[in-house]
Amino acid sequence: MSDKGTILRFEDVSFEYGEKKPILDEVSFNVRRGSKITIMGQNGGGKSTIFKLIARELHPESGQIHISNGLSIALSRQVIPREDLGLTVREFFEKQFSQKVYDIDPKIDNVLEVVNVHAPHDRILKTFSGGQQARLLLASALITDPDILLLDEPTNNLDTSGIEHLTSFIKNYDKTVIVISHDAEFLNSFTDGVLYLDIYTKKVEQYVGNYFDLLEEITAKIERDNRKNALLAKEIQANKDKANFFANKGGQMRLVARRMRDKAEELEEEKVDIRKEDKMIRPFTIPMQKDISGELLKITSFTTMSPTTHKVLKRKANVIMKKGHHLLLKGPNGIGKSTLLETLARGDSEGVSITEGIKVGYYRQDFSTLNFDQTVYESLISAMVKPYEEEMRATAAGFLITGDVMKTKVGSLSEGQKGLVAFARLVLEKPGILILDEPTNHINFRHLPIIARALSTYEGAMILVSHVPEFVAQIRIDETLDLAK
Repeated sequence: MSDKGTILRFEDVSFEYGEKKPILDEVSFNVRRGSKITIMGQNGGGKSTIFKLIARELHPESGQIHISNGLSIALSRQVIPREDLGLTVREFFEKQFSQKVYDIDPKIDNVLEVVNVHAPHDRILKTFSGGQQARLLLASALITDPDILLLDEPTNNLDTSGIEHLTSFIKNYDKTVIVISHDAEFLNSFTDGVLYLDIYTKKVEQYVGNYFDLLEEITAKIERDNRKNALLAKEIQANKDKANFFANKGGQMRLVARRMRDKAEELEEEKVDIRKEDKMIRPFTIPMQKDISGELLKITSFTTMSPTTHKVLKRKANVIMKKGHHLLLKGPNGIGKSTLLETLARGDSEGVSITEGIKVGYYRQDFSTLNFDQTVYESLISAMVKPYEEEMRATAAGFLITGDVMKTKVGSLSEGQKGLVAFARLVLEKPGILILDEPTNHINFRHLPIIARALSTYEGAMILVSHVPEFVAQIRIDETLDLAK
């Protein structure tokens, strides 16, 4: 490669999943050695695909990807593959190397220190909490000390201290880092350039600068495009109206009418294709189950796990939840928040009771309440007590779920799209109790204020776990239960 500063270059790269699903169309960009780059674009638009192309897990249909010789690349994924959950910590890290590494334990200790996890190397992965698994995924990418580090949603499931650890690591890492994330504050702390994947044109635009500046620049461009389109739409309508008026006059006036119609068509072509990813989800409400009153849920005791010693501790509580009561669960990664939510959702364990007949809507951070083998259509229609297709499709459209997405298997969706399907299901379920485990993970940051408003105005009982303070700040919370206290 000619430019010694350039470490990676895409040259007219095209890629599609099958005939019908083009993702990239003759995309070109370059990444300089040591830079810290963010990839932006809509959920399901192909950001993770770019990562897989760089990591050589996928190959372009046409065009070329140039990567400097002898460079190592590591990709930190969003979730631990299901087939790896039975491995020990040591086996998981050994898998990251193409050849056997002797004396791997000190290396493992070093990366666990970076991500702030203290665990024996023979502990099984599935016994870790979602937050701890997120840290282990991160550590698995760091252990090879790669020249190009690809991080896919690395802050999902991380608590504040985890995000601080990661931020300082990225700032001090002297090699190239490319990140996909929806956490604006986190991105702004290190980004020096953005690759913007436009889902409509399937092209990548390259910007230089910090994240907030670029966000402003991109937003301003969208507003300019929208204004231009609004003016053109007015002019087009005026020409059509005049054309109709003259056409009715007959004779010579028909020629004038035809010219007016041609002019309207020309103007139509000048309209700018507004980026589809800038469509926001529609404001929504989660309806509450009808005819419920009194005590809906009661917590008298629960168990927590010490993140350092892994000892199980039994705790007493006195939480009584009625309609309209919003509870926030707090505590560091690994203390047992998700386990407690699971117990509450089942409502059948010691110390927890749910009043009979109360329906629970449960949003899990790993989406395991969704059936990955169903199509999106089947998943949404099965969430309704009385299947009513028109209502289901209208709700789905509000979450940008239309057309081919309906026929797609849930398991084939991007993580962000799974999140929107999970929210659409909650709207259709009309629960009496809402249980939400990290509902901001994988969701486009543009949608978060709308989701926060829906949760804040939910009239049933709600229990929330979230590590995103600016999201929680927008939601009405009546009581906080801190598991670390």
